[in-house]
Amino acid sequence: MTHCIDFELLHPEIQDKQNKKAVLLFHGLTGSPFEMRKYGNFLFKNGYDVYCYSFPGHGDRINEIEIVTWIDWCNFAQEKYNILRKNYNQFFVSGLCLGASMAVYLAENNDDITGVIALSTTLFLDGFCVPWTAHLLPFALNTIIRFYFTFPEDDCFGIKNERTRKSLAKITAKADIGMDNYPLNAVDGLLKLSKNVRKNLKNVNCPVLCIHSIYDNLSSTKSAKVVLNGVSSKIKRYVELDDSYHMILYDNEKEFVMNTVKDFLEELVSAEREKEVICS
Repeated sequence: MTHCIDFELLHPEIQDKQNKKAVLLFHGLTGSPFEMRKYGNFLFKNGYDVYCYSFPGHGDRINEIEIVTWIDWCNFAQEKYNILRKNYNQFFVSGLCLGASMAVYLAENNDDITGVIALSTTLFLDGFCVPWTAHLLPFALNTIIRFYFTFPEDDCFGIKNERTRKSLAKITAKADIGMDNYPLNAVDGLLKLSKNVRKNLKNVNCPVLCIHSIYDNLSSTKSAKVVLNGVSSKIKRYVELDDSYHMILYDNEKEFVMNTVKDFLEELVSAEREKEVICS
């Protein structure tokens, strides 16, 4: 894999001005920043600096997928956050799948996050395409099987739109932009991160937006609802989709998803600026 899968989209004209705003994005399990690029470009065009990096064991470090742990992912995300946060007035975190869970994790451990946008949050593997063998996970994860067994990616690639699905299949066949299966060690990491996130949801006080499809093939709406019911945030919103699968940034409702995120961010940025004016 090529290192250029990571990306940073910056507005040099505002680097030395006030009211700078940024979004740190996190991709999904066994994916890469490639799947977040259209979303990142959209946010950049709307005035945000955007950052997205490959988790350990992903991107150009895929050979590590069998040895990294969920703690490695968390430390990586926190390190990136520490480096970037001090440069901005408003700083948001957003992610898809594993990335959504990581965004919530950061909000549990950092009280200066402006807002969280969680897309297709995956705290439970209970979507309609999850294989029946999933009930064997508690056994397999505690044996040597975890290093040899994988769950295959289902044929729909998490996308309902057939045209987009076929295009993605062609792209993934030609370029190493993600894995076509879920190694058990990676699944173990996702579930352990999920358990930790669920335990500490009350620590989240910043605004939260969860967008989830009722036809998510990997994780049902239960994940998003658990997040919203558990956080202490005064502003928390849930948007439900009915014409998409898991990869909502590429499916039939992608424009609606991005515009919903845009409106949510603009509302929070305006509120933060009003606070600054009152306090000045």
